[in-house]
Amino acid sequence: MAPQKMRKPRDLDHLIRTMKTGDRGALARAITLVESALATDAVDVRKLVEACLDSGKNSIRIGITGVPGAGKSTFIEALGLMLANQGIRVAVLAVDPSSRISRGSILGDKTRMQELSRHENAYIRPSPAGTSLGGVTRRTRETISLCEAAGYQVILIETVGVGQSETAVHGMSDFFLLLKIAGAGDELQGIKRGIVEMADAIAINKAEGENREAANRAATQFRQALHLYPPKAGGWSPKVMLCSALEGSGIEDLWTLIREYTEIMKASGWFGRKRTEQNLEWMRRTLEDRLVGRFYEDPAFQAAYAEKREAVARLEMSPFGAAEALLEAFTRKG
Repeated sequence: MAPQKMRKPRDLDHLIRTMKTGDRGALARAITLVESALATDAVDVRKLVEACLDSGKNSIRIGITGVPGAGKSTFIEALGLMLANQGIRVAVLAVDPSSRISRGSILGDKTRMQELSRHENAYIRPSPAGTSLGGVTRRTRETISLCEAAGYQVILIETVGVGQSETAVHGMSDFFLLLKIAGAGDELQGIKRGIVEMADAIAINKAEGENREAANRAATQFRQALHLYPPKAGGWSPKVMLCSALEGSGIEDLWTLIREYTEIMKASGWFGRKRTEQNLEWMRRTLEDRLVGRFYEDPAFQAAYAEKREAVARLEMSPFGAAEALLEAFTRKG
């Protein structure tokens, strides 16, 4: 058997310095590092992220969600190109769903956003969701910090638009945009879901040609629905707008709205408080991940877990009872 090659030592300080100059290759390597699940990379990941924590003071993080077919990728490219052409540096974190069977992912967003991916002021990072819930990757929060440290002023976070994606992305963005389309049969369902309550703005996309009348009706429905919800923190009143990513109409108006939102939230102090709350939630989730990881990495736990799995499969123990027994035994051990 051929001897294994020794991995070249990583110059973390050089990686951080190079990334902070805006070097895309260094940023890509840094993101790959924070996405690593290797225990040997944990210390470098922590140092890397901590070196970037104060870089996002002047950034705006925009979460974008919507049902499949709402035109999220086309909308993001239209918005991203408009900003990049104005000299604003834009990073797009696009999350693709992973197969539960093969664990594979298409990662097609760079293909769909070809023009934006070639722009010197834009950076697109498609990542597989893996087993993470919420339409984001396990390390999306860390990746946001790295992009901000690399000088990107606007971070666009696109979700897969299914499951718990709305809650997860809302918890790591400054402005949360819900993208809808008219005539998809889900207008009233959308009104019932808590997603509308979380949105800072609702954009009815594909408002062009013969579809414009239907888009106007959908916008009216959502404006009426928003009156049923309590006021949002910071004194912001969510808006409903029309746009066509294909034609480019309404994109500039949406960006003006986002800037207005940012100014109001910063003046009220809510912008900073929201960022603080998100950091505290980041800490809590990281703690949960580390605690769960320590359980499953413990050889004694692995043996006990396998034993309890067999007991549950034979109906000798309930799932609840088996979990309680494992927690009690290994909490006492710790």
